[in-house]
Amino acid sequence: MTRPARATFDAQAVRSNLRLVKQHTAGRRVMAIVKADGYGHGVLRMAHALNDVDAFGVASIEEAVRLRDAGITQSIVLLEGPFEARELTDIVGHRLESVVHNREQARLFAANDTTPLWIKIDTGMHRLGFAPEQVPEIVATLTRPGRALRFMTHFASAHFIGDVSVTNQLALFTSTLADLPGERCSANSSAILGWPQSHGDWVRPGLMLYGVSPFANSVGPSLGLRPAMTLTSALIAVKRVAAGESVGYGKGFVCPQAMPVGIVAFGYADGYPRHAATGAPILVNSVRTQVIGEASMDMMAVDLRAVPEARVGDPVILWGEGLPVEEVARAAATIPYDLLCRMRMRARIVERHA
Repeated sequence: MTRPARATFDAQAVRSNLRLVKQHTAGRRVMAIVKADGYGHGVLRMAHALNDVDAFGVASIEEAVRLRDAGITQSIVLLEGPFEARELTDIVGHRLESVVHNREQARLFAANDTTPLWIKIDTGMHRLGFAPEQVPEIVATLTRPGRALRFMTHFASAHFIGDVSVTNQLALFTSTLADLPGERCSANSSAILGWPQSHGDWVRPGLMLYGVSPFANSVGPSLGLRPAMTLTSALIAVKRVAAGESVGYGKGFVCPQAMPVGIVAFGYADGYPRHAATGAPILVNSVRTQVIGEASMDMMAVDLRAVPEARVGDPVILWGEGLPVEEVARAAATIPYDLLCRMRMRARIVERHA
């Protein structure tokens, strides 16, 4: 029998999440964000599940080449552009598109008349992009016959519904481009769901494609989203521990009473956050209970007082179907992106396509 730790990838859930994107955005073109190895889900799995999007957004040449080598034909956009001049050969050779966010990149592409470009405008995030007053000069530098020039910006606080900064950023983006032709893109997952006025010509969903809410006060299922991946394992030991005895390294949990404790074959080497300690939710036999102590490398302990009949071999869900990753992230004092992107995938991957 193999180790019971599993990560089940649900391609149908991903496609369902994409349908929700399209329902909210009424005919806009879709750039699916699959950087960071598809937010830890596997970039090729995500790309094949999303075979009817218009483009994919990645963070590096290496990610883009993996997609091209796997037969992906859609547009692939380098969201941070090239990091050095020699990457231009790969950009042209693999028919990539690129964001341009600084003058060095603009100079590099000024001599190239084939690559479609996305000019990044800094409207208030103050991370990447040109100041609005620089945009006319950059457009003039990059304009070539037959080259597509598009424009994008990124919202700092779209995940806070009603935040005035989003309205201000969108107004600045719109006024900066008032006299310039070219398609616009500003809406990430939170803007797709919460700011319909921002949808423009393109939208670029990321987190919601994976079934996760982009808002701090909700979970994916409440928005009609389905988890793309469910982490499961099983109990490999069940113990009765006396009151006052501790469980795990460093006496991380002291039993307040005599109680049953389960040991699960899943740990931080599988991608579970070590700092999601006592109180983090977990399902045993579909019953909600809690992690106790801190996860160790290969195992973690769970409180079985709510599941007194649990036995070795009983199923455990760490997050996914029935337990949104957002809840585990809150228990770990972090965000879902962090948990998903940290997945090491030592656990066996099971792909569900129907």
